[in-house]
Amino acid sequence: MAHKSEDLFDCILMADDRFHVEGYREGFGEGTRQGMIDGRKHGASHGAKLSMEVSFYYGFGITWKFLLQNNTDVKARKRLKVLESLLGLIQKFPHEEPQYEHLQEDMEKVRAKFRQVCSLLNVPTDFSDYVKSGGSGGISF
Repeated sequence: MAHKSEDLFDCILMADDRFHVEGYREGFGEGTRQGMIDGRKHGASHGAKLSMEVSFYYGFGITWKFLLQNNTDVKARKRLKVLESLLGLIQKFPHEEPQYEHLQEDMEKVRAKFRQVCSLLNVPTDFSDYVKSGGSGGISF
């Protein structure tokens, strides 16, 4: 009779172990799925903000280039040259490469060039000054 009792005890111990392993696998799978969902949401949100920032810099540069292109004085020529440098940095951005490894470095170069342009034009340099962080998310001038 002791043999049957040991089999039942082993079965109970093995069931506990089996449920633990199955629970871990299910939890790990669900955590992985949820992590992917959360990661995609975060990436999309961050990407949209970055895209808005770069788009603003590009529109800003194009507008000022248009305003300065027919001006022949030395100051305007210098401003135009720096504006073209800003536009060149933005145009070199790999827009279709989501895992671009130099993104942070290149964004810092664009931001630095934008600050230089703003200094030469005597306008505020903080991008957030131009963008409302309210519900509409519109650009304010």
